[in-house]
Amino acid sequence: MSSSFSLPKRLVSVPIFAIQLLLIHSVSSLNLTNDYLNHKCAVSEGNYKPGGKYEENLNFLTKSVSTYDLPDGFIRISRGDAPDSVTIILQCRGDSYESKCSSCFATALAGFRRKCHRHKGGIIWYDQCLLIISSINNENSRKIDYKNSFSMHNPKNVNEDPESFIKKTRDFLNELVLKAIKPDGVNLVYYASGEKSLGTKKLYAMVQCAQDTLQCRKCLEWNIMELPKCCNGKQGARFLSTSCNVRYELYPFLRTLKTV
Repeated sequence: MSSSFSLPKRLVSVPIFAIQLLLIHSVSSLNLTNDYLNHKCAVSEGNYKPGGKYEENLNFLTKSVSTYDLPDGFIRISRGDAPDSVTIILQCRGDSYESKCSSCFATALAGFRRKCHRHKGGIIWYDQCLLIISSINNENSRKIDYKNSFSMHNPKNVNEDPESFIKKTRDFLNELVLKAIKPDGVNLVYYASGEKSLGTKKLYAMVQCAQDTLQCRKCLEWNIMELPKCCNGKQGARFLSTSCNVRYELYPFLRTLKTV
């Protein structure tokens, strides 16, 4: 599916995000928004006609997902046969499960319908969830999606010893990766978050893989390696794909932290 999207591979420094960060007055204030981040429409999958079988399958699935509790913040569900098969993949952020995940799904679905009107497939990212809709369903687990990725960063640079900040941030993210891939009981959570003291400041970070992604560790380590290309020395940054994402900030941005 990743090869079918028409928009550029990467979007760096989204203006809305930059403006939002500039408006933050205190590191103690939580940024619990669910802002739209980015989208890509799968042009090569074509469009569906009103009242057709594809729309019927899509509507059935979206209604089904809206009734689920989503306790682990993830669902992959399919219905129908080609060329009218529909697959929905929803991955919510690690602090946005259950009712918060259902709410984000409703927001993302409405956004998808506006931005990819009658497209059979596409991707849309929000702060608290990722939604993929596709007419292609050929894998139960997805390989790492290197193509559909983008980065965002705080416009402000770190003023004090940026090289030390960069190293400590990278080390902390890698520490969280090990936590994310460690089984929690019998399950793989693929999510970890935490905070770390940096002198008078605190660094907040999270890492997460979509639960149907193969090679979670490899995906997260790739994201961490990509961060310097856009965001070296920035006070906050994130790198997102459909497979995994990483983020760090100098202010808390999650409801709860799973401290390392």
